[in-house]
Amino acid sequence: MKNITATFGTLYHPIKAFVIYQQDASDTGIYIEAYDMDKNGYPINAHPLSVQESTRLANALDTSEQRKHKFLTPTGLLPKNVLYLNPEQNGCAVWYTPAQTVNLLFVDNLTIPNGKASLPPLLWKASKNSLHLYALFTVADLSPQTVLAHAPFFNLYEDGRVCMGTVSIKIKEDCLLEAFIHQWEQYFFNSYFSHMIRDKSPVKGNIITLWQSLVNSRKRFPIQALLKNGLTLQHLLS
Repeated sequence: MKNITATFGTLYHPIKAFVIYQQDASDTGIYIEAYDMDKNGYPINAHPLSVQESTRLANALDTSEQRKHKFLTPTGLLPKNVLYLNPEQNGCAVWYTPAQTVNLLFVDNLTIPNGKASLPPLLWKASKNSLHLYALFTVADLSPQTVLAHAPFFNLYEDGRVCMGTVSIKIKEDCLLEAFIHQWEQYFFNSYFSHMIRDKSPVKGNIITLWQSLVNSRKRFPIQALLKNGLTLQHLLS
């Protein structure tokens, strides 16, 4: 059997329950009764809601709202590489990274060594739970009409969605923008590339041969090996 406990989030235990009573034919006359919870999660010790309990409840609700408002908030000026931002709780961010050299990890059966390799410019779109990745031919003069290419990696679906495998994604509700971007990039580059999900290669030619020639070499990623995916940047701005 597969151990899935690593996919569980933080466990919460019941400590208090509330029952709200309302007078007949009244919109304002209410009474709140509070219950403590025993070790088995059953309500006990019914009593009128105290001032201390109501204050704690109000503070907890305020904190929850504050955390929601912090999600994807930048620590200062908006980073120049961020192209789109939807700060709602189920929102997303779109950003790009220029051509760079990064350490990559591959499973043994791909016969590609682990090591540093040159990458093309990349376009990232992430929410709290998912990541889509694309390649760019250039980062100059980006606009909604900028043409996108398939990201030249394994573990990607046709639409650019990344299969994170066994990576445990833990993005906090109050995660600030810079930390959000850093976490997703770390999740991606610190996981092992293992297999092709698509039927076709995401690059011109053989993808295994391509990375075998790039890893631990000084070669720049051949931009001409990228394949257009039929999308533009506009498709991601929603």
